[in-house]
Amino acid sequence: MDQVLELSYALDTFYFLIMGAFVMWMAAGFAMLEAGLVRTKNTTEILLKNVALFAVACTMYMIVGYNIMYPGDGVSEFWPGISFFLGGDNAAADVIAGGDDAPYYSNMSDFFFQVVFVATAMSIVSGAVAERMKLWSFLFFAVVMTGFIYPMQGYWKWGGGFLDAAGFSDFAGSGVVHLCGATAALAGVILLGARKGKYTAGGEVVPIPGANLPLATLGTFILWLGWFGFNGGSQLVVSNVSDANAVAMVFVNTNASAAGGVIAAMITAKLLFGKVDITMALNGALAGLVSITAEPLTPTPGIATLIGMVGGVLVVFAIVGMDKIKVDDPVGAISVHGVVGMWGLLAVPLTNTDANFGAQLYGLVVIFAWTFIVSMIVWLILKLVMGIRVTEEEEYEGMDLAECGMEAYPEFISAK
Repeated sequence: MDQVLELSYALDTFYFLIMGAFVMWMAAGFAMLEAGLVRTKNTTEILLKNVALFAVACTMYMIVGYNIMYPGDGVSEFWPGISFFLGGDNAAADVIAGGDDAPYYSNMSDFFFQVVFVATAMSIVSGAVAERMKLWSFLFFAVVMTGFIYPMQGYWKWGGGFLDAAGFSDFAGSGVVHLCGATAALAGVILLGARKGKYTAGGEVVPIPGANLPLATLGTFILWLGWFGFNGGSQLVVSNVSDANAVAMVFVNTNASAAGGVIAAMITAKLLFGKVDITMALNGALAGLVSITAEPLTPTPGIATLIGMVGGVLVVFAIVGMDKIKVDDPVGAISVHGVVGMWGLLAVPLTNTDANFGAQLYGLVVIFAWTFIVSMIVWLILKLVMGIRVTEEEEYEGMDLAECGMEAYPEFISAK
Protein backbone atom coordinates (compact mmCIF):
# COMPACT_ATOMS: atom_id res chain seq x y z
CA MET A 1 0.00 0.00 0.00
CA ASP A 2 1.11 3.56 -0.56
CA GLN A 3 1.17 6.06 2.27
CA VAL A 4 -2.27 7.49 1.43
CA LEU A 5 -3.91 4.07 1.66
CA GLU A 6 -2.01 3.27 4.84
CA LEU A 7 -3.23 6.49 6.39
CA SER A 8 -6.81 5.75 5.29
CA TYR A 9 -6.52 2.26 6.77
CA ALA A 10 -5.26 3.59 10.09
CA LEU A 11 -7.79 6.43 10.28
CA ASP A 12 -10.84 4.32 9.38
CA THR A 13 -9.77 1.53 11.71
CA PHE A 14 -9.28 4.00 14.55
CA TYR A 15 -12.63 5.65 13.80
CA PHE A 16 -14.38 2.27 13.82
CA LEU A 17 -12.84 1.37 17.17
CA ILE A 18 -13.68 4.70 18.82
CA MET A 19 -17.27 4.59 17.55
CA GLY A 20 -17.51 1.03 18.86
CA ALA A 21 -16.29 2.22 22.25
CA PHE A 22 -19.04 4.86 22.21
CA VAL A 23 -21.62 2.14 21.56
CA MET A 24 -20.10 -0.04 24.28
CA TRP A 25 -20.66 2.88 26.68
CA MET A 26 -24.37 2.53 25.92
CA ALA A 27 -24.25 -0.61 28.08
CA ALA A 28 -23.63 1.72 31.02
CA GLY A 29 -26.54 3.86 29.85
CA PHE A 30 -28.93 0.92 29.79
CA ALA A 31 -27.69 -0.22 33.21
CA MET A 32 -28.21 3.20 34.78
CA LEU A 33 -31.57 3.78 33.07
CA GLU A 34 -32.95 0.43 34.14
CA ALA A 35 -31.50 0.66 37.66
CA GLY A 36 -33.22 4.01 38.03
CA LEU A 37 -36.60 2.79 36.81
CA VAL A 38 -36.89 -0.34 38.96
CA ARG A 39 -37.53 -0.48 42.70
CA THR A 40 -34.63 -0.46 45.16
CA LYS A 41 -35.12 -4.15 45.97
CA ASN A 42 -34.35 -5.09 42.36
CA THR A 43 -31.39 -2.82 41.65
CA THR A 44 -28.46 -5.18 42.21
CA GLU A 45 -30.02 -7.85 40.01
CA ILE A 46 -30.72 -5.50 37.10
CA LEU A 47 -27.15 -4.23 37.25
CA LEU A 48 -25.82 -7.78 37.28
CA LYS A 49 -28.00 -8.67 34.28
CA ASN A 50 -26.60 -5.78 32.28
CA VAL A 51 -23.00 -6.72 33.00
CA ALA A 52 -23.63 -10.42 32.39
CA LEU A 53 -25.62 -9.98 29.16
CA PHE A 54 -22.80 -7.86 27.74
CA ALA A 55 -20.30 -10.60 28.50
CA VAL A 56 -22.56 -13.30 27.04
CA ALA A 57 -23.23 -11.23 23.92
CA CYS A 58 -19.53 -10.60 23.29
CA THR A 59 -18.67 -14.26 23.76
CA MET A 60 -21.49 -15.75 21.67
CA TYR A 61 -21.00 -13.25 18.85
CA MET A 62 -17.29 -14.15 18.79
CA ILE A 63 -18.00 -17.89 18.79
CA VAL A 64 -20.71 -18.01 16.15
CA GLY A 65 -22.88 -14.89 15.78
CA TYR A 66 -20.50 -12.76 13.71
CA ASN A 67 -19.88 -15.58 11.26
CA ILE A 68 -23.63 -16.07 10.82
CA MET A 69 -24.25 -12.37 10.27
CA TYR A 70 -21.27 -11.79 7.98
CA PRO A 71 -20.39 -15.15 6.39
CA GLY A 72 -18.70 -13.70 3.32
CA ASP A 73 -20.24 -16.19 0.93
CA GLY A 74 -23.52 -17.36 2.43
CA VAL A 75 -25.12 -20.64 1.40
CA SER A 76 -28.10 -18.67 0.10
CA GLU A 77 -29.70 -15.27 0.65
CA PHE A 78 -31.86 -16.92 3.34
CA TRP A 79 -29.29 -19.16 5.07
CA PRO A 80 -25.73 -17.98 5.75
CA GLY A 81 -24.35 -21.29 6.94
CA ILE A 82 -22.68 -22.00 10.28
CA SER A 83 -19.00 -21.56 11.13
CA PHE A 84 -17.22 -20.85 14.37
CA PHE A 85 -14.74 -18.36 15.80
CA LEU A 86 -13.06 -15.36 14.28
CA GLY A 87 -10.24 -15.36 11.80
CA GLY A 88 -7.21 -13.25 12.61
CA ASP A 89 -6.39 -11.93 9.14
CA ASN A 90 -6.18 -8.16 8.95
CA ALA A 91 -4.21 -7.93 5.71
CA ALA A 92 -5.34 -4.83 3.86
CA ALA A 93 -5.93 -6.78 0.65
CA ASP A 94 -8.52 -8.88 2.44
CA VAL A 95 -10.43 -6.12 4.21
CA ILE A 96 -11.18 -3.70 1.43
CA ALA A 97 -14.47 -1.87 1.98
CA GLY A 98 -16.36 -1.52 -1.23
CA GLY A 99 -14.15 -1.26 -4.30
CA ASP A 100 -10.67 -1.08 -5.78
CA ASP A 101 -10.11 2.47 -4.58
CA ALA A 102 -12.12 2.26 -1.34
CA PRO A 103 -10.61 2.85 2.12
CA TYR A 104 -9.45 -0.12 4.15
CA TYR A 105 -10.04 -1.01 7.77
CA SER A 106 -9.20 -3.91 10.05
CA ASN A 107 -11.45 -6.96 10.21
CA MET A 108 -11.14 -6.88 13.96
CA SER A 109 -12.34 -3.28 14.13
CA ASP A 110 -15.42 -4.33 12.19
CA PHE A 111 -16.07 -7.18 14.61
CA PHE A 112 -15.66 -4.90 17.62
CA PHE A 113 -18.12 -2.39 16.18
CA GLN A 114 -20.67 -5.11 15.40
CA VAL A 115 -20.40 -6.94 18.72
CA VAL A 116 -21.45 -3.93 20.74
CA PHE A 117 -24.56 -3.67 18.57
CA VAL A 118 -25.72 -7.17 19.47
CA ALA A 119 -25.21 -6.33 23.15
CA THR A 120 -27.45 -3.29 22.66
CA ALA A 121 -30.23 -5.46 21.25
CA MET A 122 -30.03 -7.78 24.25
CA SER A 123 -30.02 -4.85 26.68
CA ILE A 124 -33.47 -3.91 25.41
CA VAL A 125 -34.80 -7.25 26.65
CA SER A 126 -33.33 -6.73 30.11
CA GLY A 127 -35.47 -3.75 31.08
CA ALA A 128 -38.75 -5.14 29.78
CA VAL A 129 -38.58 -8.35 31.85
CA ALA A 130 -37.22 -6.64 34.96
CA GLU A 131 -38.36 -7.32 38.54
CA ARG A 132 -39.74 -10.85 38.04
CA MET A 133 -37.62 -12.97 35.66
CA LYS A 134 -35.11 -15.57 36.83
CA LEU A 135 -31.56 -14.46 36.22
CA TRP A 136 -30.31 -17.71 34.70
CA SER A 137 -33.32 -18.11 32.42
CA PHE A 138 -32.61 -14.63 31.12
CA LEU A 139 -28.95 -15.47 30.51
CA PHE A 140 -29.77 -18.71 28.72
CA PHE A 141 -32.05 -16.74 26.43
CA ALA A 142 -29.23 -14.25 25.88
CA VAL A 143 -27.06 -17.11 24.57
CA VAL A 144 -29.60 -17.94 21.85
CA MET A 145 -30.53 -14.33 21.13
CA THR A 146 -26.98 -13.10 20.62
CA GLY A 147 -25.63 -16.24 19.00
CA PHE A 148 -28.46 -17.00 16.58
CA ILE A 149 -31.70 -14.97 16.59
CA TYR A 150 -30.14 -11.52 16.16
CA PRO A 151 -27.35 -12.55 13.75
CA MET A 152 -29.74 -14.38 11.43
CA GLN A 153 -32.01 -11.42 10.75
CA GLY A 154 -28.91 -9.21 10.70
CA TYR A 155 -27.53 -11.34 7.86
CA TRP A 156 -30.74 -10.88 5.88
CA LYS A 157 -30.10 -7.13 5.77
CA TRP A 158 -26.51 -6.18 6.62
CA GLY A 159 -24.89 -9.46 5.55
CA GLY A 160 -26.28 -9.27 2.03
CA GLY A 161 -29.31 -11.53 2.47
CA PHE A 162 -32.77 -11.39 0.94
CA LEU A 163 -33.97 -8.26 2.76
CA ASP A 164 -31.04 -6.31 1.37
CA ALA A 165 -31.78 -7.69 -2.10
CA ALA A 166 -35.42 -6.60 -1.73
CA GLY A 167 -34.37 -2.98 -1.19
CA PHE A 168 -35.02 -2.85 2.56
CA SER A 169 -33.14 0.10 4.06
CA ASP A 170 -31.92 0.32 7.66
CA PHE A 171 -28.83 2.50 8.04
CA ALA A 172 -27.95 1.79 11.68
CA GLY A 173 -30.62 -0.52 13.02
CA SER A 174 -34.08 0.82 13.86
CA GLY A 175 -35.22 -2.62 12.73
CA VAL A 176 -32.19 -4.91 12.85
CA VAL A 177 -31.23 -3.84 16.38
CA HIS A 178 -34.10 -2.04 18.09
CA LEU A 179 -37.19 -3.75 16.70
CA CYS A 180 -35.46 -7.11 17.04
CA GLY A 181 -34.62 -6.53 20.71
CA ALA A 182 -38.07 -5.18 21.52
CA THR A 183 -39.81 -8.08 19.79
CA ALA A 184 -37.77 -10.63 21.72
CA ALA A 185 -38.72 -8.74 24.89
CA LEU A 186 -42.41 -8.74 23.95
CA ALA A 187 -42.44 -12.52 23.55
CA GLY A 188 -40.83 -12.91 26.96
CA VAL A 189 -43.17 -10.47 28.68
CA ILE A 190 -46.25 -12.23 27.27
CA LEU A 191 -45.15 -15.56 28.77
CA LEU A 192 -43.81 -13.98 31.93
CA GLY A 193 -46.87 -11.96 32.91
CA ALA A 194 -47.12 -8.69 34.80
CA ARG A 195 -45.52 -7.83 38.11
CA LYS A 196 -47.69 -8.55 41.14
CA GLY A 197 -49.94 -5.62 41.93
CA LYS A 198 -49.40 -3.83 38.62
CA TYR A 199 -52.99 -4.34 37.47
CA THR A 200 -56.06 -4.63 39.67
CA ALA A 201 -58.82 -7.16 39.16
CA GLY A 202 -60.91 -4.35 37.72
CA GLY A 203 -58.28 -3.61 35.10
CA GLU A 204 -56.89 -0.42 36.63
CA VAL A 205 -53.19 0.34 36.24
CA VAL A 206 -51.25 0.78 39.49
CA PRO A 207 -48.15 2.95 38.95
CA ILE A 208 -44.93 1.40 40.23
CA PRO A 209 -42.46 4.31 40.19
CA GLY A 210 -38.75 3.85 39.75
CA ALA A 211 -36.45 4.32 42.71
CA ASN A 212 -33.82 6.65 41.34
CA LEU A 213 -34.76 9.20 38.70
CA PRO A 214 -31.37 10.97 38.78
CA LEU A 215 -29.80 7.64 37.81
CA ALA A 216 -32.36 7.12 35.04
CA THR A 217 -31.62 10.60 33.72
CA LEU A 218 -27.89 9.92 33.76
CA GLY A 219 -28.52 6.70 31.85
CA THR A 220 -30.48 8.57 29.21
CA PHE A 221 -27.68 11.09 28.67
CA ILE A 222 -25.14 8.24 28.41
CA LEU A 223 -27.32 6.56 25.78
CA TRP A 224 -27.68 9.87 23.93
CA LEU A 225 -23.89 10.19 23.83
CA GLY A 226 -23.39 6.58 22.80
CA TRP A 227 -25.85 6.97 19.95
CA PHE A 228 -23.40 9.23 18.11
CA GLY A 229 -21.19 6.15 17.81
CA PHE A 230 -24.17 3.98 16.96
CA ASN A 231 -25.27 6.11 14.01
CA GLY A 232 -22.04 7.91 13.18
CA GLY A 233 -19.99 4.74 13.14
CA SER A 234 -22.45 3.13 10.75
CA GLN A 235 -21.08 5.36 8.00
CA LEU A 236 -18.12 2.95 8.35
CA VAL A 237 -15.41 5.29 7.04
CA VAL A 238 -14.33 8.88 7.62
CA SER A 239 -11.11 9.19 5.62
CA ASN A 240 -12.39 11.26 2.71
CA VAL A 241 -14.30 14.51 2.32
CA SER A 242 -17.61 12.92 1.31
CA ASP A 243 -17.73 10.45 4.20
CA ALA A 244 -16.46 13.01 6.72
CA ASN A 245 -19.29 15.37 5.74
CA ALA A 246 -21.76 12.47 5.94
CA VAL A 247 -20.61 11.62 9.48
CA ALA A 248 -21.08 15.25 10.52
CA MET A 249 -24.62 15.26 9.12
CA VAL A 250 -25.41 11.99 10.89
CA PHE A 251 -24.23 13.44 14.22
CA VAL A 252 -26.30 16.60 13.77
CA ASN A 253 -29.45 14.72 12.74
CA THR A 254 -29.10 12.20 15.54
CA ASN A 255 -28.89 14.99 18.09
CA ALA A 256 -31.75 16.95 16.49
CA SER A 257 -34.08 13.96 16.48
CA ALA A 258 -33.40 13.20 20.14
CA ALA A 259 -34.14 16.82 21.06
CA GLY A 260 -37.37 16.73 19.07
CA GLY A 261 -38.39 13.55 20.85
CA VAL A 262 -37.95 15.14 24.28
CA ILE A 263 -39.97 18.24 23.39
CA ALA A 264 -42.82 16.30 21.81
CA ALA A 265 -43.02 13.76 24.65
CA MET A 266 -43.14 16.54 27.24
CA ILE A 267 -45.95 18.36 25.43
CA THR A 268 -47.88 15.13 24.89
CA ALA A 269 -47.54 14.12 28.54
CA LYS A 270 -48.68 17.57 29.68
CA LEU A 271 -51.77 17.40 27.47
CA LEU A 272 -52.64 13.85 28.53
CA PHE A 273 -51.81 13.92 32.23
CA GLY A 274 -51.84 17.60 33.14
CA LYS A 275 -48.22 17.36 34.32
CA VAL A 276 -44.91 16.54 32.68
CA ASP A 277 -43.72 13.05 33.59
CA ILE A 278 -39.91 12.96 33.51
CA THR A 279 -39.89 9.30 32.56
CA MET A 280 -41.89 10.21 29.46
CA ALA A 281 -39.35 12.93 28.64
CA LEU A 282 -36.50 10.45 29.02
CA ASN A 283 -38.25 7.92 26.82
CA GLY A 284 -38.99 10.74 24.39
CA ALA A 285 -35.24 11.29 23.97
CA LEU A 286 -34.69 7.61 23.31
CA ALA A 287 -37.67 7.52 20.96
CA GLY A 288 -36.17 10.36 18.95
CA LEU A 289 -32.90 8.48 18.73
CA VAL A 290 -34.57 5.24 17.63
CA SER A 291 -36.67 7.15 15.08
CA ILE A 292 -33.65 8.54 13.22
CA THR A 293 -31.48 5.41 13.40
CA ALA A 294 -32.86 3.85 10.21
CA GLU A 295 -31.91 6.93 8.15
CA PRO A 296 -29.86 9.64 9.85
CA LEU A 297 -28.10 10.88 6.72
CA THR A 298 -30.67 12.04 4.16
CA PRO A 299 -32.99 14.28 6.26
CA THR A 300 -32.22 17.93 6.87
CA PRO A 301 -31.78 18.78 10.56
CA GLY A 302 -35.26 20.30 10.60
CA ILE A 303 -36.83 17.16 9.14
CA ALA A 304 -34.81 15.05 11.58
CA THR A 305 -36.28 17.07 14.44
CA LEU A 306 -39.79 16.40 13.13
CA ILE A 307 -39.06 12.68 12.74
CA GLY A 308 -37.94 12.62 16.37
CA MET A 309 -41.03 14.56 17.46
CA VAL A 310 -43.31 11.96 15.88
CA GLY A 311 -41.38 9.31 17.80
CA GLY A 312 -41.78 11.33 21.01
CA VAL A 313 -45.54 11.47 20.59
CA LEU A 314 -45.77 7.80 19.62
CA VAL A 315 -43.83 6.57 22.63
CA VAL A 316 -46.16 8.25 25.13
CA PHE A 317 -49.26 6.74 23.55
CA ALA A 318 -47.50 3.38 23.15
CA ILE A 319 -46.55 3.20 26.84
CA VAL A 320 -50.12 4.04 27.85
CA GLY A 321 -51.44 1.54 25.30
CA MET A 322 -49.20 -1.26 26.58
CA ASP A 323 -50.64 -0.78 30.05
CA LYS A 324 -54.17 -0.88 28.66
CA ILE A 325 -53.56 -4.34 27.22
CA LYS A 326 -51.66 -5.36 30.39
CA VAL A 327 -48.22 -5.73 28.84
CA ASP A 328 -46.07 -4.81 31.84
CA ASP A 329 -42.82 -3.20 30.74
CA PRO A 330 -41.15 -1.43 33.69
CA VAL A 331 -38.91 0.78 31.54
CA GLY A 332 -41.01 1.24 28.39
CA ALA A 333 -38.48 -0.64 26.23
CA ILE A 334 -41.03 -2.33 23.98
CA SER A 335 -42.63 1.01 23.19
CA VAL A 336 -39.35 2.90 22.70
CA HIS A 337 -37.51 0.34 20.64
CA GLY A 338 -40.38 -1.63 19.11
CA VAL A 339 -43.23 0.73 18.27
CA VAL A 340 -40.90 3.63 17.52
CA GLY A 341 -38.48 1.31 15.74
CA MET A 342 -41.28 0.54 13.30
CA TRP A 343 -41.85 4.26 12.80
CA GLY A 344 -38.15 4.76 12.13
CA LEU A 345 -38.22 2.15 9.38
CA LEU A 346 -41.35 3.59 7.76
CA ALA A 347 -39.93 7.12 7.91
CA VAL A 348 -36.95 6.25 5.70
CA PRO A 349 -38.68 6.84 2.32
CA LEU A 350 -39.76 10.31 3.44
CA THR A 351 -36.22 11.57 2.76
CA ASN A 352 -34.39 8.72 1.05
CA THR A 353 -35.57 8.47 -2.56
CA ASP A 354 -33.86 5.09 -3.00
CA ALA A 355 -36.17 3.52 -0.40
CA ASN A 356 -39.84 2.60 -0.74
CA PHE A 357 -42.60 1.87 1.75
CA GLY A 358 -43.26 -1.62 0.40
CA ALA A 359 -39.70 -2.80 1.03
CA GLN A 360 -39.66 -1.10 4.45
CA LEU A 361 -42.90 -2.77 5.49
CA TYR A 362 -41.62 -6.10 4.19
CA GLY A 363 -38.45 -5.85 6.26
CA LEU A 364 -40.42 -4.75 9.32
CA VAL A 365 -42.75 -7.75 9.11
CA VAL A 366 -39.93 -10.23 8.50
CA ILE A 367 -37.84 -9.00 11.44
CA PHE A 368 -40.85 -8.96 13.76
CA ALA A 369 -42.17 -12.38 12.68
CA TRP A 370 -38.77 -14.12 12.81
CA THR A 371 -37.79 -12.67 16.17
CA PHE A 372 -41.17 -13.13 17.82
CA ILE A 373 -41.71 -16.74 16.71
CA VAL A 374 -38.22 -18.00 17.52
CA SER A 375 -38.04 -16.03 20.78
CA MET A 376 -41.42 -17.36 21.87
CA ILE A 377 -40.21 -20.92 21.23
CA VAL A 378 -37.03 -20.36 23.23
CA TRP A 379 -38.84 -18.63 26.09
CA LEU A 380 -41.42 -21.43 26.16
CA ILE A 381 -38.73 -24.11 26.31
CA LEU A 382 -37.04 -22.27 29.17
CA LYS A 383 -40.37 -21.92 30.96
CA LEU A 384 -41.04 -25.65 30.71
CA VAL A 385 -37.50 -26.78 31.55
CA MET A 386 -36.39 -24.41 34.30
CA GLY A 387 -39.09 -21.77 34.72
CA ILE A 388 -38.68 -18.13 33.83
CA ARG A 389 -40.39 -16.40 36.75
CA VAL A 390 -39.34 -16.22 40.38
CA THR A 391 -41.80 -17.25 43.07
CA GLU A 392 -44.33 -14.77 44.44
CA GLU A 393 -42.44 -14.70 47.73
CA GLU A 394 -39.14 -13.96 45.96
CA GLU A 395 -40.75 -11.23 43.91
CA TYR A 396 -42.14 -9.63 47.07
CA GLU A 397 -38.78 -9.92 48.84
CA GLY A 398 -36.96 -8.49 45.84
CA MET A 399 -34.70 -9.88 43.15
CA ASP A 400 -31.60 -8.57 44.90
CA LEU A 401 -31.90 -10.94 47.83
CA ALA A 402 -33.54 -13.78 45.90
CA GLU A 403 -31.00 -13.91 43.06
CA CYS A 404 -27.91 -12.07 44.33
CA GLY A 405 -28.00 -12.31 48.12
CA MET A 406 -27.23 -8.62 48.56
CA GLU A 407 -28.97 -5.28 48.37
CA ALA A 408 -27.93 -2.27 46.33
CA TYR A 409 -28.98 0.09 49.12
CA PRO A 410 -28.36 -1.81 52.39
CA GLU A 411 -29.34 -0.35 55.72
CA PHE A 412 -26.55 0.72 58.01
CA ILE A 413 -25.31 -2.19 60.08
CA SER A 414 -23.78 -1.58 63.47
CA ALA A 415 -20.78 -3.77 64.18
CA LYS A 416 -20.12 -4.83 67.76
